[in-house]
Amino acid sequence: MAKTYTDVDSQAINLIGKGTKITGDIVSDGDVRIDGELTGNLQCSGRMVIGASGKVNGEVSCKNADVSGYMKGKLSVDQLLSLKSSSKVYGEVQTGKISIEPGALFSGSCQMGEQIKNEVKKGPEKV
Repeated sequence: MAKTYTDVDSQAINLIGKGTKITGDIVSDGDVRIDGELTGNLQCSGRMVIGASGKVNGEVSCKNADVSGYMKGKLSVDQLLSLKSSSKVYGEVQTGKISIEPGALFSGSCQMGEQIKNEVKKGPEKV
């Protein structure tokens, strides 16, 4: 059974250190930095950072994201997604804006922009 961690301090920066492996879901009102491994879902109200040694397999929803490591799954970013040159991202991305440095690897689908984000939130139109 997956465990859920809820952070009550919105100013906190939550760190999953290198060498740490977590299986389960994380919910946070603050920022989250992953230098270890997460297999599960992450929902945070702030910024999510995947460090160069970080690995995430699952579904992530956050306000802003910086990816330098590995991400596989669904990534939903309200504002800005930054893929650094060392990043490897596989899967479905939905974001307001995206920045991709030369050398970054991205394989999957991407929906970008405020209009797309709003349409996805309200659901498909009936014909």
